[in-house]
Amino acid sequence: MEQLNQARCIPCEGGVPTATDSEIAGYLAQLPGWVITEVDRVKRLNKSFAFDNFMHALAFTNRVGELAEQEGHHPAILTEWGKVTVTWWTHAIGGLHKNDFVMAAKTEEAFQAAAGAKR
Repeated sequence: MEQLNQARCIPCEGGVPTATDSEIAGYLAQLPGWVITEVDRVKRLNKSFAFDNFMHALAFTNRVGELAEQEGHHPAILTEWGKVTVTWWTHAIGGLHKNDFVMAAKTEEAFQAAAGAKR
């Protein structure tokens, strides 16, 4: 299977199917600690990341924002003292797409390089 952190997002304007349960399982195998949740019957991919203070959490938030802009795919991000929760899903299709897993992998990579990250 292709390494998700090396992939690029593809434009997704809607009209494409959501990821299958089998695809989701395969993608999750590359993303330890990420979980699928459901809000209003829409599957979402999320994870919380721990930091030693607010400034490090904020710097990570900004890095995830930069990655999102580069790929044209944007998450929900909650930044708190010492914690950032990132949630990916594809609004246009009302669920999960490979793009969400690609971005989760890029988010994970950014966390591994982040200052103040609690691993």
